[in-house]
Amino acid sequence: MRRSLAILTVVTSGALAAGAFAVLSPSANAATTLGTAAAAKNRYFGTAVAAYKLSDSVYSGILNREFTSVTPENEMKWDATEPTQGTFTFTAADTIVNRAVANGQKVRGHALAWHSQQPAWAQNLSGTALRNAMVNHVTRVATHYQGKIDSWDVVNEAFADGSSGARRDSNLQRTGNDWIEVAFRAARAADPAAKLCYNDYNTDGINAKSTAVYNMVVDFKARGVPIDCVGFQSHFNPQSPLTADYQANLQRFADLGVDVQITELDIEGSGSAQADSFAAVTRACLAVTRCTGITVWGIRDTDSWRASGTPLLFDGNGNPKQAYTAVLTALGGSATSPSASVSASPDTSPSTGTKTCTATVAVQSWTGGFVATVTVRAGSTAVSGWTAGATLPTGATVTNTWSATASGSTGAVSFANAGYNGSLAAGAGTSFGFQGTGPAPSTTATCTAR
Repeated sequence: MRRSLAILTVVTSGALAAGAFAVLSPSANAATTLGTAAAAKNRYFGTAVAAYKLSDSVYSGILNREFTSVTPENEMKWDATEPTQGTFTFTAADTIVNRAVANGQKVRGHALAWHSQQPAWAQNLSGTALRNAMVNHVTRVATHYQGKIDSWDVVNEAFADGSSGARRDSNLQRTGNDWIEVAFRAARAADPAAKLCYNDYNTDGINAKSTAVYNMVVDFKARGVPIDCVGFQSHFNPQSPLTADYQANLQRFADLGVDVQITELDIEGSGSAQADSFAAVTRACLAVTRCTGITVWGIRDTDSWRASGTPLLFDGNGNPKQAYTAVLTALGGSATSPSASVSASPDTSPSTGTKTCTATVAVQSWTGGFVATVTVRAGSTAVSGWTAGATLPTGATVTNTWSATASGSTGAVSFANAGYNGSLAAGAGTSFGFQGTGPAPSTTATCTAR
């Protein structure tokens, strides 16, 4: 779902100033964030999400602003959703899915059947009992989320590493070589509208493992087994770098009539080398018509399962890295805010020591909700604190705020600086954000400096 973007610029000298919103064209919308830039190319840009981190305002703020697709990191796996046989627990996964649906974000379901992260009871089963338990699990989980999932990782990591091209020896494989097909058929019956994907790692280049997956897709397509997409995890590091045939590999799968998705992207490193690799992956996806989107496996470096390798687009403080800019540029976007806006008079305060501030608000809106990113900038004199305010239209409610403290949730709402971003040098700026339901703000705002 593509969101519309509006810009409001409000300038004050400690007093109320009128503001208005100007709706931008989709091309302008695409220029500002990963998600909107990807949408302009008819693709999504997603991230893995952990439910317990959603209360972190920096984490949720980046999630709201940058991404148009989410993948539950662990919350949909077998051990999380069916810890006791026949007893299903969806609370954590529901938190992620319902939030994404409310925000107009796609959801990738991960993963219905996998040899790893099985509950202990499943690990103790074998043969027909395990096969029946697997089919029941796939059916119950996919049915629970029917209509809410864009793509399912139906089966995850079923092929062995190395040059053999063989299936991985696992308890699921030992139930019979047709277990993958059975899982896909069960998923199709339970959630007919979702795309059904096979997902694996070390399949990024043309090698024995990726060719084994390729041959499975050929077989499935020939026999009418439902498979719609193949996911490439794309975990890269200096010992296992981006391969020269990455794009060609994506293309050969796409030529089989399936979508391809980059599902768990992270690239260890830093600086220009890391940025160049991220940009190359992005360009490869854009070059393959059936590459429908990219998901990075986490938001900040500190959220990564490989945190010591600093493999993501934002640093531990939530600041965009060089790699972020490289990806945004590859998508055709720009880190510079769009210039189309409606502005009040510029800050013309003389350098007399009077403390002033300006507020620029960018709003992403969709049916039923919005996310606002507010940039506060000091005038010609340094400030030690600030309060921004907005009057929400009838029916609008603030539901979440990050990097500021909100007072009120409807009508006239004010936002005071957090402890770490109140002091601004002359001309310096900082940002905060808020999310809400109902119509997007379109009236007035204030910025008062201290």
